[in-house]
Amino acid sequence: MTIHSLNVKKEEILTEKDNALVEFQETLREAVEIINYPKQVFEFLKKPMRFLEVSIPVRMDNGQTEVFQGFRAQHNDAAGPTKGGIRFHPDVTADEVKALAGWMSLKCGITDLPYGGAKGGIICDPRKMSQDELERLSRGYVRAVSQIVGPTKDIPAPDMYTNSQIMAWMLDEYDHIREFDSPGFITGKPIALGGSKGRETATSKGVLYTLQRVCDLRKMSLKDTRIIIQGFGNVGSYLAKYLYDLGAKVIGIGDVLGGLYDENGLDIPYLLENRDSFGIVSNRFDNSITNQELLERECDVLIPAAISGVIHKYNAERINCQIIIEAANGPTTKDALKILDKRDILVVPDILANSGGVVVSYFEWCQNNQGFYWTEQEVDARLKEKMNASFENVYNTAKKYNINMKIAAYIEGIGKLAEASRLRGWLKY
Repeated sequence: MTIHSLNVKKEEILTEKDNALVEFQETLREAVEIINYPKQVFEFLKKPMRFLEVSIPVRMDNGQTEVFQGFRAQHNDAAGPTKGGIRFHPDVTADEVKALAGWMSLKCGITDLPYGGAKGGIICDPRKMSQDELERLSRGYVRAVSQIVGPTKDIPAPDMYTNSQIMAWMLDEYDHIREFDSPGFITGKPIALGGSKGRETATSKGVLYTLQRVCDLRKMSLKDTRIIIQGFGNVGSYLAKYLYDLGAKVIGIGDVLGGLYDENGLDIPYLLENRDSFGIVSNRFDNSITNQELLERECDVLIPAAISGVIHKYNAERINCQIIIEAANGPTTKDALKILDKRDILVVPDILANSGGVVVSYFEWCQNNQGFYWTEQEVDARLKEKMNASFENVYNTAKKYNINMKIAAYIEGIGKLAEASRLRGWLKY
């Protein structure tokens, strides 16, 4: 069923999707009220402590100069330096970056990391830019924000459409500005420049460990579980491979152009071998479907691993699964979650499920500071321990207050931020 057959305008869905900051604030308020924190806690945490908007002039390959708009939001640094990725995307907005920084603060609280949250973004389309243009843009961004970032201030990392090479350029630019080697300035770097083993796959591994805990609780066998993954970039592709290798039946995957579905299970190794550098593979097949159709196909577990707002109030009634694991940031809107709760569909929230990336970024930062590096097995074991402990805390909080796991995750995340702020004397209660 299409959007138009429901008499719903595309603009209405986009409006709901674009309310990330409002949804962050509304859910934050609800969580603060449940645990009876004073209003000042909500007022302090509802927006970033700092927000920087920058203009970045970049000489393009054609000789012309184009000016790009960039952002950096630092949500809260009471518990330690801020931490968060940088995304390159044509639809990046100031409010989206602010919301993502808030979510990152909550992730750090949930996983008990000595960080607050941050986020950065540049409005651009990297798919239409050359490597040289991307390098000049990456270096320009660092020059623009260099006064507020650093290994003890704010530590960036990869995010949507950024990768280890972009982190390497940014590290090099920062080192030139500061005139000393500072590997702890940025995480998600190549191994040769101080990156951590296991960092590239960390978010996918964290989602996998979360799904395994859910299967244990539901007494489900991961083997032969029917799974749809909407998104085939870094997170979705690694996750698909791990699930395929463990015997799960990945019956659907989606990329930016469409989706592929086979009730008997997809040949994931073949798809991985034939996708392009942006994770696109559906265009190689004649029988692809839309991402909307993919989301509504029957499965046991649905994993949105692409963009925000794909499950909304106009399609939530037609989501046909038992469990949703949010691998993307904000894929389920607040209105959709109300509908899914009524339908008894378990939603494991993004700020828990996809926190593996920031956990291993923390491990990378620790290794950089120590000058001592861990094996991939050590990284994975410590990641699994963190993810399992975080899941148990959120799950138990959900049971304690008889609430869904999203509100429970907010409660867990708020606790450390509020306590650190109180101890510093910033809040009095």
